[in-house]
Amino acid sequence: MNDLLEVDGIETVFRTERGEVTSVDGVSFRLKAGETLGIVGESGCGKSVTSLSIMRLLGKTGSIRKGEIRLNGRNITGLAESAMRQIRGSEVSMIFQDPMTSLNPVFTIGSQLVESIMLHLNVKGKAARNHAIEMLRKVGISRPEEIMDEYPHKLSGGMRQRVMIAIALSCEPKLLIADEPTTALDVTIQAQILDLMKKLREETGTAIMLITHDLGVVAEMADRVIVMYAGQVVEEADVFTLFDKPLHPYTTGLMGSIPHLDGDDEETLASIPGTVPPLQNMPSGCRFHTRCSLATEKCFAEAPPLLELAKGHRVRCWVAQGDAEAPSAAPAPASATKGVTT
Repeated sequence: MNDLLEVDGIETVFRTERGEVTSVDGVSFRLKAGETLGIVGESGCGKSVTSLSIMRLLGKTGSIRKGEIRLNGRNITGLAESAMRQIRGSEVSMIFQDPMTSLNPVFTIGSQLVESIMLHLNVKGKAARNHAIEMLRKVGISRPEEIMDEYPHKLSGGMRQRVMIAIALSCEPKLLIADEPTTALDVTIQAQILDLMKKLREETGTAIMLITHDLGVVAEMADRVIVMYAGQVVEEADVFTLFDKPLHPYTTGLMGSIPHLDGDDEETLASIPGTVPPLQNMPSGCRFHTRCSLATEKCFAEAPPLLELAKGHRVRCWVAQGDAEAPSAAPAPASATKGVTT
């Protein structure tokens, strides 16, 4: 099966008052039709910017400096904005983190849904409205005819997120990018949204790129997983391999921070010391070495490549690759004083 989405070595930069900063650095991956790819990592690791790079929604200060993004074999990296507007919605859609700010508060749910349908499906009038009502019904909204005339502030968070999914899927895109789709929702609504996404994927064959910091969501939804840190991919594997045999120390730290229902009441969750380095001041060598207990002198000095150590399992780590001496006795940096869990 051919790849639906091919991301090859993209480097996304932003212009700031202090100069240009690199937010995504050499990220590559593939996604097939009907597959779900999970992208995980702490806030600031480049997950959302990667998705916005694919959508070409980087604003006036952001741009893709290197690399290519191909959708169905077509290079969309340098497409004109008019051409990208045709692709967004019809071929690739995105569910943003906060449905309250993503929906326009001054327009009804129906008008926003119908606008997308009319733009991409060339359906007008009553036919467009009927299609919108059917999409609301498909995402599990009761009374869809009445909801069409409501404004976003009248709906609960879960309802607004369902509306966002309905808008995203209304034109039957081949790729759905979901950026933290269950953030700020209670546990029951989270489960309903995830079940809905799985059902729609099975029915339509839509590929899903799921961006989250919640490893529980990844375990339930994803076929393959990419772990990002400081703008780079540090590990990639199928979901079973990643949970059974994580190789990068950062991935291991994330796994150790997950609470377990059968855990000891006295058990203390593991944490990763320090914080993600600022974009303007990335450390030399491996970007994780300032927080890694296994770091060696080579980790301080040389940046490791992303290598495939087993079929489909790529890792960016000198220690995991067996190409490092014994851990250095260098003291932990001053920044490594605050525990961080995800």
